[in-house]
Amino acid sequence: MEDNVGDLKIRPLSTELLEHAKKKLNEDPKRRADDVKAIREWLKKQKHIIGEPSDQMIVNFLRGCKFSLERTKEKLDMHFTMKTLVPELFKNRDVASNPHLREALDLGFFFPLGLDNEGRKVFMFLGGKDDPDKKMALDIFKVNYMMMDYFLLNDDVGVVKGAVFVSDMSNFKMGHMTQAMPSLMKKVAVCSEEGYPFRPQAMHVIKMPSFMETMFKLYQSFTKEKLNRRTFVHGKDYNTLFEKVPRKIVPQDFHGEGPHSEELAKKFAAEVLAFNDFFVADEKNGVDEKKRVGKSKTKEDLFGMEGSFRQLTLD
Repeated sequence: MEDNVGDLKIRPLSTELLEHAKKKLNEDPKRRADDVKAIREWLKKQKHIIGEPSDQMIVNFLRGCKFSLERTKEKLDMHFTMKTLVPELFKNRDVASNPHLREALDLGFFFPLGLDNEGRKVFMFLGGKDDPDKKMALDIFKVNYMMMDYFLLNDDVGVVKGAVFVSDMSNFKMGHMTQAMPSLMKKVAVCSEEGYPFRPQAMHVIKMPSFMETMFKLYQSFTKEKLNRRTFVHGKDYNTLFEKVPRKIVPQDFHGEGPHSEELAKKFAAEVLAFNDFFVADEKNGVDEKKRVGKSKTKEDLFGMEGSFRQLTLD
């Protein structure tokens, strides 16, 4: 059955994706427009929120929240809140005028691979491609969120079926460790989990240096247990990875049969560059905490370190 989107300005889903969305995400095409209308009416009453999300953005937040209106409101509020409270990651994102961002984008550290055997979108992250002496951590995380914005508005498969991540950490050096401040890691974890509607299905880590294990455990202390249960550390054995991720989509320079990682990275970088007008327009979006009804939100409320550490076993 073809997806009838009615008057909404959204992309129709394929028959397969629509059936998945109905079964797994509680999406009802007959009710979808009313749900979007309900969110828009709520947004009009939120005087502190600066921004008018598109129909596509609202629908994708609804999908990521399994069409729970209350959860969607919470995530949208957080999405716009972090734009203002974390300017180091969400402001000054014009790639055309920011050479540091262009340099980070050109590193080719993140790109999509294809679909796994369950039809989920698989992405690859290549850590440590930057020179640690240049201290590019903030720019890399900023570009990472630009990529997330791109996928949020353009990737129906990733939103509907969820995402799988393959992280190669072989290039990390001790110098990268000094940039991984706990406060930054907490911001990244909270913004990723609470400010976006993505549903990570699995994370596969390969070739993690021993000195990275402590930092990795620290990051996991900030993330939800559900994601941690879906994280698999493969060491240096690609064969165990191929039991989870099809060899045919993994880049050939990582023992797979897919295109070279550099080719995939350049192709995706071009797509992000073509989306630059969105990043420029998004600069004005955020919140005005003086207009928020009730208690204003602060950085300490959202990203404070007190009480954020779970029990860690650090060797």
